[in-house]
Amino acid sequence: MEEKMGRRERKKLLSRKAILDAAVTQFSQKGFRETSVADIMNAADLGIGTFYNYFQSKEEILMQLLGRMVAEVADALAELRAARRPACEQLEAGCRITAKFLDENRYVLPLFLSAADKSGMPEAQAHKETMPTPGFKPVFERILREGQASGEVRQDMPPELIAEMFHAIYQAAAFSKLNVSFQENVAMKTRLLLDGIKAENGPK
Repeated sequence: MEEKMGRRERKKLLSRKAILDAAVTQFSQKGFRETSVADIMNAADLGIGTFYNYFQSKEEILMQLLGRMVAEVADALAELRAARRPACEQLEAGCRITAKFLDENRYVLPLFLSAADKSGMPEAQAHKETMPTPGFKPVFERILREGQASGEVRQDMPPELIAEMFHAIYQAAAFSKLNVSFQENVAMKTRLLLDGIKAENGPK
């Protein structure tokens, strides 16, 4: 019985992954708005009805993909934090990984730019398993607080405000008219912001 249940669970995981992978492909090729649930399920080689066993809507898939980005950033930063790397190095890495993900998955960018931070709200916690919410700013706020405590980051500005500035970099880069790539635009803006938040007597 346990073996049968294990096989069933594996099949569910594979089907869910197939739907997500197909959605990524279809969103990339057609754009989010132009992609239908039927397009996704045809690409996944699954019946349309199967979609609703795993997701309520296309928007939920988009949230899942944004949650995947946040998880990737959090994992990379956890490694740097464990290695006791400076706060500014962690912030630079987080911005770089985020820019790469958003550049490669442009259909996620509008959601990322418009998403309010709901990660601490009760309804977000209640739906944590099925509807991960964008957790970009809280991750950066924690690093900034630690940087302020260690004397690396200036303390005359609240970490919440600085985290908002990091989040705003992506919107500025997305609408920039400069003849540089999105990722390079984010990288240059990140360097300027990091120079501005370093404590005068902190680590160089």
